[in-house]
Amino acid sequence: MKKLLTVLIAAVVLGYLAVSGLAYRHDTHYAAAAAALPAASPEAARIRNVLDRNACYYCHSANAVLPGYAALPGIRQLSDRDVQTGLRYFRLDTLYAALADGKPAPEADLAKLEAVAKDGSMPPALFRSVHWTTGLTDADRSALLDWIASQRKTAYGTHGVAPEFANEPVQPLPKSLPTNARKVALGLQLFHDPRLSADNSISCASCHSLSTGGVDNKKLSPGVGGTIGVINAPTVFNAALNHMQFWDGRAGTLQDQAGGPPLNPIEMASTSWDQIVGKLKKDDALTAAFTKVYPNGWSGANITDAIAEFEKTLLTPSRFDAYLRGDAHALNSEEVRGYQLFKANRCTTCHVGKNLGGQSFERMGRAADYFAARSNGLTDADNGRWGVTHDPLDRHAFKTPGLRNVELTAPYFHDGSRADLRDAVRDMAKYQVGTQLSDADVDAIVAFLKSLTGTWQPAH
Repeated sequence: MKKLLTVLIAAVVLGYLAVSGLAYRHDTHYAAAAAALPAASPEAARIRNVLDRNACYYCHSANAVLPGYAALPGIRQLSDRDVQTGLRYFRLDTLYAALADGKPAPEADLAKLEAVAKDGSMPPALFRSVHWTTGLTDADRSALLDWIASQRKTAYGTHGVAPEFANEPVQPLPKSLPTNARKVALGLQLFHDPRLSADNSISCASCHSLSTGGVDNKKLSPGVGGTIGVINAPTVFNAALNHMQFWDGRAGTLQDQAGGPPLNPIEMASTSWDQIVGKLKKDDALTAAFTKVYPNGWSGANITDAIAEFEKTLLTPSRFDAYLRGDAHALNSEEVRGYQLFKANRCTTCHVGKNLGGQSFERMGRAADYFAARSNGLTDADNGRWGVTHDPLDRHAFKTPGLRNVELTAPYFHDGSRADLRDAVRDMAKYQVGTQLSDADVDAIVAFLKSLTGTWQPAH
């Protein structure tokens, strides 16, 4: 029986090799469709050609239509597994769109592409054995890495970064962001004003305390009347650098985000902006100051604009920023080793950019089933990005949290399930990368992460 099973498996694999190899030579439908979209530049055309020739779209595009052989028994299971795995880790449709319209490629996409170009892990060996024309050449690798470096320099680099770190997947914080000082002053006051809540008991600062890392250090935050929130409060520090706001990205801007909690029935529970404005208008001094900046007076749009302007000032430069700007003594040897391990374990394929995160949505449990291992059942909040897009591929995907001040922002993850930073690091290695870190490596990575603790300097 065992021999028969072995023979059957071998037959399926050999059939897969023969049929898929033949099909690959004739299957050009996706490449042709991509070519129909004009590339934004000759360089973009070269990069797209590298991706097309290596059939990256087979497993990493939600738009790819697999050839007919993929429906054959046995082969279908192999194809489904490859595609599902590929889409969990990296979807390149947005990168393709960037090559077509001339916009910068997403920062996390660049980091993922760089990692596999450097280590040669893509396309996988089995895929190359079937699709024998694939596999990055030295010229392909050089083209990809040069393009990635160019994209980073022009779109994502921080002024003042040391030359040796100019092409790092993470960057130092900017010194500041452009702001209107008078709006900032109003925003600071409104951020701490409990009158934005229905019973005048909760302000923005209640869940995002500036004295505790921009969070409240609770698993789930309490709202008006003792209601309890459904998801862990993320830090407000450096949030201006995120590409979207909230764990599920339902707010595209800081202003959109600021407008959410005041009207959320289980958070600040105000019924309308008219209710909030009615209370604030009774404050003559605040109203006088507000109308000097906003001549059209009180409104939800103006209130959230001021709060967002204030939040742009919440940058927290750290020793790590000094290191990236050229101060070789800003980090000790253990912290430097932790940073190297952080990169070597592909943490920087998601925790990228100036905020070391906040630039992409990633599935929680890519390498292992996080939710199956968790003791409690699924909640609506666990659906993540799916709640906004209703795309099945976005279920359990969350905005990658920025790691600045992570030492101060426990408990961790969207569900607040980990109270210890060392445990959080182990979990990320296990569930996202598929590796088990030694205690010494965990200690080094945690040492590095603590170097990201920074200081906010209030505007004067």
